[in-house]
Amino acid sequence: MTASPLTTEQALALAPDPASASAGQKLATERSWQGLGRDERAAWGECKGSALYQVRIDLSDLATKCTCPSRKFPCKHAIGLLLLVAGQRLPAGTPPEWVAEWLGKRSATAERKAKREAAGPEGAAPADPEAKAKRTTERHTRIQKGLEGLALWLEDMVRNGLAGLEAETDLWNTQAARLVDAQAPGLASQMRQLAPLLGSGPDWPRRMLDGLGRLALVTEAWKKLDELPPLLAADLRSLVGISLREEDVLVQGERVTDTWVVVGQELEDTERVRVQRTYLFGATSGRTALVLQFAAGPSARFAESFLLGTAIPAELVFWPSAAPQRALVQERKGEVRPHTQSVPSLTLDGLCQRFADELSRNPFRERTAAMLGAVVPVVDGARSWWLRDATGTAIRLGTCDRWRLLALSGGQPIALFGEWDGEEFRPLSVHAEGRLHPLGGPS
Repeated sequence: MTASPLTTEQALALAPDPASASAGQKLATERSWQGLGRDERAAWGECKGSALYQVRIDLSDLATKCTCPSRKFPCKHAIGLLLLVAGQRLPAGTPPEWVAEWLGKRSATAERKAKREAAGPEGAAPADPEAKAKRTTERHTRIQKGLEGLALWLEDMVRNGLAGLEAETDLWNTQAARLVDAQAPGLASQMRQLAPLLGSGPDWPRRMLDGLGRLALVTEAWKKLDELPPLLAADLRSLVGISLREEDVLVQGERVTDTWVVVGQELEDTERVRVQRTYLFGATSGRTALVLQFAAGPSARFAESFLLGTAIPAELVFWPSAAPQRALVQERKGEVRPHTQSVPSLTLDGLCQRFADELSRNPFRERTAAMLGAVVPVVDGARSWWLRDATGTAIRLGTCDRWRLLALSGGQPIALFGEWDGEEFRPLSVHAEGRLHPLGGPS
């Protein structure tokens, strides 16, 4: 029997909400289906309900399609079939015509996309280089003027001191709006993130000064943009808010083919857009990659599907950077498989060294992501949470489901994947009982 590409827990993790997961579990029984089957590429079945719905799964990336009218993706019928796949309860067979046709369309779409990407800029309509250069110059000029105003504001802030800023909540929104007008949305976002620091704790002035210092570093660096090494200049432009199109990333970025393990994931929901951040670890290269995906509205799908604890043979392309991290999936080269082995981890000293090395190459980097090994979660007398190693060295534990972490560790050393910003380590997953568990949720 072909091994299942996912576990029951991972199948349920694909559900868009708890109601869909619960409804899918009720359908994860053979009596609700007819014509069930699977092969190396796909799984399929017809679910009996108010109508007979045709459900299919592409096992290469766990994409699903169902003929039901649900606006949720995946729907409850697809969740039910995914659970049957996880339980290895599908007989081997040959895909019926409606499955083969769907797979053919998906393959054709992938081929057209690959041809467009291979054609690159030559395959697109010719651009006017003079007009493009003019637009670039105009934007850089606006950004320069906006950063000059920001530099003056920062100097006034430091000269007058931080006392009394708790009452100046509108000040940050005003400065952020000015940066948006200067076409520097990335810095505007950083400015808004400083506002919640006001009065947030006894050490808020120190943290505020650190944030203001990062903004000052950007204003000084922008003055010397043309003198910076090309990759560091790319980091600076990205930080300010000049985004690189995916088409340009495919031309300029570094390509790495590996078996990529999904080691961390989190989803941020806002009124207009959902943002999914997925961390991948290269089993051979040892590289860490961050895949950012955006979807408009609660029912929109992400282009790529990732499940914590699975492995995907794929070619990734990294955004040009002095310390590359963000990447996109250029091509999947095999089926999704469970990853049962441990992921190489760092000691506390190794984690700090990793961050120091990345900062030496990219001083704008705010955090690094890594698997941290052989640490124990502990709570001190002041009810502060820490991660401690065998030497007694400890670092502060960031926001996560701490009680779940404590239960999974059982007071024993464990491995965690998460983000380290130099002050605290925020776990996204924990390796326990032979697999990765998510650690999102309240502290």
